[in-house]
Amino acid sequence: MTFKNRGVTERPSRSVVSKKWTLFLCLGSFCAGMIFTNRMWIISETKSGITRTTTVEAERLKLVSEGCITKFQKDIKLVSKDIFGKVTNTHHAIQTIDKTISNLEMELAAAKAAQESILSGVPISERIEKGELRRKRKYFMVVGINTAFSSRKRRDSIRATWMPQGEKRRKLEEEKGVIIRFVIGHGATLGGILDRAIEAEDKKHGDILRLDHIEGYLELSAKTKTYFATAVNLWDAEYYIKVDDDVHVNIATLGETLARHRKKPRIYIGCMKSGPVLSRKGVRYHEPEYWKFGDKYFRHATGQIYAISKDLATYISENQHVLHKYTNEDVSLGAWFIGLDVQHIDDRRLCCGTPPDCEWKAQAGNICVASFDWTCSGICGSVYRIKEVHRRCGEGENALWKAAF
Repeated sequence: MTFKNRGVTERPSRSVVSKKWTLFLCLGSFCAGMIFTNRMWIISETKSGITRTTTVEAERLKLVSEGCITKFQKDIKLVSKDIFGKVTNTHHAIQTIDKTISNLEMELAAAKAAQESILSGVPISERIEKGELRRKRKYFMVVGINTAFSSRKRRDSIRATWMPQGEKRRKLEEEKGVIIRFVIGHGATLGGILDRAIEAEDKKHGDILRLDHIEGYLELSAKTKTYFATAVNLWDAEYYIKVDDDVHVNIATLGETLARHRKKPRIYIGCMKSGPVLSRKGVRYHEPEYWKFGDKYFRHATGQIYAISKDLATYISENQHVLHKYTNEDVSLGAWFIGLDVQHIDDRRLCCGTPPDCEWKAQAGNICVASFDWTCSGICGSVYRIKEVHRRCGEGENALWKAAF
């Protein structure tokens, strides 16, 4: 009985304790849950705030970046406009400077002319008037006689035969529009004894055209180029002729021959030939660039005498820095025209032989323009024989003044 009563007595006691602890645990769990739930809400809001803040900041950054890009593009446009403006201003400044320099050069030239007129005693108005008349004057032809420092006797022999002198030469220029000059450059030593001798000769006769060119046999192509460029800038003529100083020329017949072609553009007239290309070294007329031609040259005028129209002389003047020079000057001239729309005129009267050839033709009424010997590439012993050629094959002095070009 005692055992049962003890058991019955102890069971209610355990049940009471369990309920208290259960109530306490429930209350503690509720409080803990409240605390945990509040904590999570705060964290969630914080995270949401961060997210919202990040999104807003991203949008702001995007707007800022877009604004920066737009501003950058605007800045680029402004810089481009600024650079273009500066380039334009620089170009205008350069043009202004060029005009200023040109004006200064003109003023300097005028001052020099005034000084020369004072020293020479000739009024400046007369000098200017003469210069203007010379620039405005139209000539028919310019004849350039190619010569060398050692050819004084040849020049004198031409002066004594087919080239008018003194007042007759000036009359020829004024009435017929024909300019005749010996053409020569300068020595290797500028202002040396050779140059002084030529200057003294020109002072005596006034019939020498000096070129900015160093004389030399292997420089004939360069000399020919310089001659045409110089002549076309000095005289406004219809034709420009090159002739060697050992050739006899009938000036009136030459003028009449050229006058027949004056309505044709780009005229290249002479005795056309197509000789062999000499590749062997040491021979006369050796062509170092023979491999460019093959066995024979293209058609070109022989070098003793030929004529070209003004447009071709102008072409040489404007392009002389790129025109290639071959050893033989007649080949060089032909090469300059080979790719152009040029009319080649082969006139055998420009390469007659010396008497009796030119004499027979003259008696038949077919007067030659030029006479020389092929064996000598000119008149053999021209200093001594040109007077005979002139007497037997010349057109006569009156023919020149009766001719109408």
